[in-house]
Amino acid sequence: MLTNFDIAELTEFRRELHRHPEVSGEEVETASKITAALRQMLPTRILTGLGGHGVAAIFDSGKAGPTVLFRAELDALPIEELNNIAWSSQAQGKSHVCGHDGHMTMLLALGRLISRQPVAKGRVILMFQPAEEDGSGAKAVVADPAYQEIQADWAFAIHIEPGRPFGYVSTCEGLINCASLGLKIKFTGKTAHAADPEDGVSPAQAIATLIPALVSLGQGASLDENFRLLTITHVKIGEPTFGVAPGEGEVFATLRTTGDASLESLETKARTRAITIAEEFGLTVDFEVCDHFAASVNDPDAYKVAAMAMKAIGIPYGDAGVPMRASEDFGVFGWDAKAAMLCLGPGEDYAALHNPDYDFPDDLIPIGCAIFERIARDLLGTASDQCLS
Repeated sequence: MLTNFDIAELTEFRRELHRHPEVSGEEVETASKITAALRQMLPTRILTGLGGHGVAAIFDSGKAGPTVLFRAELDALPIEELNNIAWSSQAQGKSHVCGHDGHMTMLLALGRLISRQPVAKGRVILMFQPAEEDGSGAKAVVADPAYQEIQADWAFAIHIEPGRPFGYVSTCEGLINCASLGLKIKFTGKTAHAADPEDGVSPAQAIATLIPALVSLGQGASLDENFRLLTITHVKIGEPTFGVAPGEGEVFATLRTTGDASLESLETKARTRAITIAEEFGLTVDFEVCDHFAASVNDPDAYKVAAMAMKAIGIPYGDAGVPMRASEDFGVFGWDAKAAMLCLGPGEDYAALHNPDYDFPDDLIPIGCAIFERIARDLLGTASDQCLS
């Protein structure tokens, strides 16, 4: 188990990560700190630069067996922190207000335990994934040729989730996080003097028509196979002036469904509506996809492994609050592995994720580590036990 010294060191490391957040695609120093910490554990090998700035530590038993991957995220958010704590963010406009500093630390805690008591068979992979917040990191990691060396048979992740009792884990079989994407729709016409708007082609009426047309495509309801949600998140028409009739306008929409195929279908419908309206008003239209997240779906076998591990060590768990509308970039690891996401509670009244006053509760570090370690031991055993037998 983790010693008091371990917990003190890990807590300080977590707070150091919190002081120096880096957003998606910029995780250079964070990856360097993680790599340095992993080297002290003497893993079989460390891979760096995975899918950008990703880092993976390989603990190989040298004996045949499955590969079990545990994932954490490197990136922070472009949010100004508003916390009166000694370890608050020193990077203006950036902060770890989604718990990724804590997730990384739980994985480092697991690495300490695996290094001291190696597994009996197979491999443990500690995966520190870049660019989770924009949905690009997992796909980039899996597409990296180096990932083929560590492709997992099993994959597990823990995400902090406020609104649940402290130490309680929400999880279930099947859908855990929705698929989603951000769709930028840009209309282009022709500017004109505000006194002579007929000399131009304004997107104003087109956008006024587009917004309800998009929203009608999906308004939420139950999280079943028919779930569709389209949320307008940003609208801009022209410039803030009174002398010019606008010639450009854009709409940002977030599309959300319970599956990857249904998300593709919803996107097609949204694009078709925009193209039809652009033609009606004599405009051209362009699209850009951002923040594209695959659905995260818990494999039944992986869920059972996690549930048995939590039951064995007395961690309370259930399906409260899951599945969720929110998206997560873990689902990609489940395309080729039996995967499960676990949502760990910091307290029912704890600050919400992505809020400027959020900070990861350090007391969760040993809890998350204990869950991961029991999963690893259940699947791969412990080398010392094998010797005794």
